[in-house]
Formats: sequence, structure tokens, C-alpha cells
Amino acid sequence: MNKKRKPASGAEETKFSREVKSQATLKRKAQRDGKRSIWFGLGMSGLVGWSVIVPTVIGAAAGVWIDNNYPSRFSWTLMLLLLGLVVGCLSAWRWVASEFQGIQEDSDE
Repeated sequence: MNKKRKPASGAEETKFSREVKSQATLKRKAQRDGKRSIWFGLGMSGLVGWSVIVPTVIGAAAGVWIDNNYPSRFSWTLMLLLLGLVVGCLSAWRWVASEFQGIQEDSDE
């Protein structure tokens, strides 16, 4: 009944230690990610929204000022609004891409 275990070979110990290390890494990552609440997600979406809205509003305001002070055939308001929207979307896309790359690097570890 009282059987003694044989010592494991070097290859099995290495495989076991790799498995323990991988599970520990996954647990640390889950704990780190588990601390993020719904408010964290809402805050991040708010940051992305603000990074689009601010250049759009600035473009529209500059366009309105130009249209009021220097009348022309075409609408500066519309052109600068669209320019602000494009700049804001590119900015948000760049930021989200860098965050995604950071997440990918963390998952590779």
C-alpha cells in the first residue's frame, strides 16, 4: 500500500516545470486582466470617442469662423469638419492599434 514513487527523469521534470511556468503566467495575466472592470472598458471607449470628437469640433469651429470672416463659394465648415473627422479617426485607429499590439505582446509572454 505504501508505494514509493520513483524519481522522475530529467526530461519529465523539464516538461513539468514548463507546464507550471505556463500556468503561472496565465494565472498572473488573468489576475491582472481581472482587475479591469466595466468602468475600465467604458473609460477606454470614452477616450476613443473624445479622440474623434475633439478634432471634429475644432475643425467645424474653425470652418464657421472662416465662413463668417471670409465668405467664399464653398463651405469651409463642411471641409474642415470632414478633415477633423478624418484626423480624429486616424488618431483613434493609431491608438487602438498600439493598444492591440501591446495586448498581443503580453499574450506572447
